[in-house]
Amino acid sequence: MKPLESYVQDRWIAPRGVMTDIRSAITGDTVARIGTTVDDFAAVLHHARSVGGPALRAMTFQERARILKSLAEIIIARKEELYELSFDTGATRTDGWIDIEGGAGTFFAYSSRGRRELPDDTIVIEGAVEPLSKRGTFVGEHVLTPLQGAALHINSFNFPVWGMLEKLAPTLLAGMPAIVKPASATAYVAEAAFRMLIEADLLPNGALQLIIGPTGDIFDHLGGQDVVSFTGSASTAEKLQRHPVVARESVRFIAERDSLNAAVLAPDAVPGMPEFDLFIREIVREMTVKAGQKCTAIRRAFVPVAVLDAAEDALKAALSKIVVGDPRAEGVKMGALVSVAQRDDVREKIEILSREARIVFGDPARVDTSGNAAKGAFLSPVLLRCDRPGEASRVHDCEPFGPVATLMPYSDLSEAVTLVNRGNGSLVMSLFTYDPAVAREVLSGSGAFHGRLLVVDRDCAKESTGHGSPLPPLVHGGPGRAGGGEEMGGLRGVFHYMQRTALQGSPRMLAGVTRNWMAGAPERREGAHPFRLKFGEVEPGKTLVTEPRTITLDDIEHFAHFTGDTFYAHMDEEAAAANPFFGSRVAHGYLLLSFAAGLFVDPAPGPVLANYGLDNLRFVKPVKPGDSIRVQLTAKSKTPRKPEYGEVRWAVTLTNQNDETVATYELLTMNAM
Repeated sequence: MKPLESYVQDRWIAPRGVMTDIRSAITGDTVARIGTTVDDFAAVLHHARSVGGPALRAMTFQERARILKSLAEIIIARKEELYELSFDTGATRTDGWIDIEGGAGTFFAYSSRGRRELPDDTIVIEGAVEPLSKRGTFVGEHVLTPLQGAALHINSFNFPVWGMLEKLAPTLLAGMPAIVKPASATAYVAEAAFRMLIEADLLPNGALQLIIGPTGDIFDHLGGQDVVSFTGSASTAEKLQRHPVVARESVRFIAERDSLNAAVLAPDAVPGMPEFDLFIREIVREMTVKAGQKCTAIRRAFVPVAVLDAAEDALKAALSKIVVGDPRAEGVKMGALVSVAQRDDVREKIEILSREARIVFGDPARVDTSGNAAKGAFLSPVLLRCDRPGEASRVHDCEPFGPVATLMPYSDLSEAVTLVNRGNGSLVMSLFTYDPAVAREVLSGSGAFHGRLLVVDRDCAKESTGHGSPLPPLVHGGPGRAGGGEEMGGLRGVFHYMQRTALQGSPRMLAGVTRNWMAGAPERREGAHPFRLKFGEVEPGKTLVTEPRTITLDDIEHFAHFTGDTFYAHMDEEAAAANPFFGSRVAHGYLLLSFAAGLFVDPAPGPVLANYGLDNLRFVKPVKPGDSIRVQLTAKSKTPRKPEYGEVRWAVTLTNQNDETVATYELLTMNAM
């Protein structure tokens, strides 16, 4: 048996003192042991803040993103080691895939997001420049910088790998060191995955620490620059959030708590419709994947009263095919709960629910299994039915964290929304319908109670990741009972670990600070044409102002016939004169863009490899025959994309003969390194 070690201050610490056995959920045998490892938690936090934090903050987002990708590749390369350990937690191969490869996938996703959307810099500009004065000499913008504390991650037992990695991905990308505290029941899997990250030797000292066993007085040493990210029960979250230091220091607390998630079968989804079958399949999947030990699992299933019996029959038929047993055995569809204690807790919760609902499938006291029913933590899937959910209370506030769901009827969609909302906030709700009007009504009535709303129909079913799958681009969290927090959500999750600051000053100052050119900042017009410069030679503020070009009526008519765009404002003088926006014939907006490119390009082969696109195009003022246009092209920012080339963002402004702006946009080019 393996004594689990903590990793603090860049060294592994063996346990000591009284040891606690962690037992296999399948056999009951001891698979690991936990003891006390850390005494000085203030030193652990200090090491993260003083060693790990400065080193991570010295890296750019691009550098951190590349490390995430490499770490994900290491987890994938060694995944079989983790699968083998995962079996003893009661997880099947499918369960382990969600945990292990899903965790690595989150690292991959954040690496990709960081490389695509974050700068090769240590700060992030959020939103547009805000003008604060008449003459434009005083402006403001919002910037994000990494917090200078430590992130304390307290994880649940059900996903020892994914639960750790989905928190670490945005934290490390933000530039903040993390201290990981896994749940004891599956800490042996978390510790193995953590060792892989450390052995890779890709992160700086102090970036990652691991606490196995008690966390002692660590909360007493938190400060206003620290973040606590918690996953687990509502009762534990409430206790931690009430800690006086959390309140006094305004410690950021991200809570993702267990919730009574719901699924609703809409009135249009009657038996025989694809959505009815999808509803049945999803309920069964959510009851049995991870043996129902998911914070997102469906606990309450609502159906129209007219199809209540049909839904019950279909669910029982599907559940009867679930084989419970040792997850290593062929044909097993559901493993065990994580521990005997967890199984007993679920049994107690089922007994509470049974006071308002009746069991229609399964027996909490007995299970047919290929595993060791006496020593393992096996439990039959249990389906309950509550015929009067409006008069019940326990079904809306008691959660058995296992393979248990309660089927309930509703009379109309309004009642369904009311019943769903009685869960007082959940991580996710699923709606099975083919009617967009129904989906809109449910969203309007219940959206405020859920962090995520999944609408399942025949069109998306084959590619849908399902009710219980949080995804890196979308927020994972929910209001009320679910904790009020948000994890992941693309860059939203990264920004949880950063401070938003309103930066004010002159355009010259702000452009120098952020390394992003803005209007009013100095321009450099001397030297070579901008398109003669390699990526590394382009500096923000490099500017080209072209000679003017006059737009003729022949230009407009030729462009119209050549492209087929003969819209009346370009071709019909009388109709154009009646248009309140124009008053006479005008040039095509895309003609102006084409002529602008002709004015600023340098046609010879050179460092500019491609026009990658344009953003934020606005046509500000019409251009009429006889008007002239001039272009100002200014390098705004740049981001490396590949070893061979990088992206340069150019601010482009078209003005007429009166120096009035007629169009603006941002041009993206790929420039060779």
